[in-house]
Amino acid sequence: MAWRNIGRAALYLGPSLVIFTLFVFYPLVKSVRLSLHETNIVGVEKFYVGFQQYVEIFTTGNFGHNLWLTFLFTLYTVVPGIVIGMGLAYIANWRLKGIGIFRTVFASPLVIAVASASMIWMLLFNPSAGVLTFFLSKLGLSQVNWLSDPKWALFSVCVVSVWRSLGFNTIVLLSGLQAIPEQLYESARIDGAGSFRQFKDITLPMMSPTLFFVFIVSVINALQTFGEINILTQGGPAGATNVIVYSIYREAFFNFHFSFASAQAIVLFLIILVLTVLEFVILEKKVFYR
Repeated sequence: MAWRNIGRAALYLGPSLVIFTLFVFYPLVKSVRLSLHETNIVGVEKFYVGFQQYVEIFTTGNFGHNLWLTFLFTLYTVVPGIVIGMGLAYIANWRLKGIGIFRTVFASPLVIAVASASMIWMLLFNPSAGVLTFFLSKLGLSQVNWLSDPKWALFSVCVVSVWRSLGFNTIVLLSGLQAIPEQLYESARIDGAGSFRQFKDITLPMMSPTLFFVFIVSVINALQTFGEINILTQGGPAGATNVIVYSIYREAFFNFHFSFASAQAIVLFLIILVLTVLEFVILEKKVFYR
């Protein structure tokens, strides 16, 4: 009976295991192997070099600068995305006539592809005909080159990333809000607790598992951001938005240095792994599981 159950489980898990093997495990093993070899222009291994690529990552090039930009990008997108998403979810949870329309509007960024979203914002950021430039001129402010000025490029890409994350964050956080029993709020109101006290003592503790999940996913997604950077700035201007994933892409498919790119990818994988473990070790203690 035990072997029969194992066989039945393997049958159900088989398709998922095949997909993970082909698109996750094999590429990971291949990347590790490539990072330990020197390759030719088409990515074929030539000879073994050991950890030389990893040494070069930290001794040559701009890996440290690109890693710092990646952490800044993560900081600028994760926290605002969760805060704004929480606000939208709180509004969407109101019992108002026609609130379903607002929920649909709030969740709409989720269904917009990264290429489409980037093109929309590229038009908004246009320095000569963009909507943002129009409003700045009406306010008497000087024109801003959102995507071509090193001071504003990273901020502009962060705005696009935050906007794209709002759909997912709002839906997940709204589901967490709707799972909180209404009796808790009724008891708090009877005891004289105001809106802020209810939010602090009921909503946040009860939402902590959902907030923890959204935070973990948002950090991982931010560290792996590529689409917005590739379409809007291509890592520029002057490397102001050259985050790690885009640097890996350039190194592999423009410089054809596949082994060096693979080594960077493995380092990024280890960084994400360590950060995720630390988040579970440190933050999960503050999560309230009912």
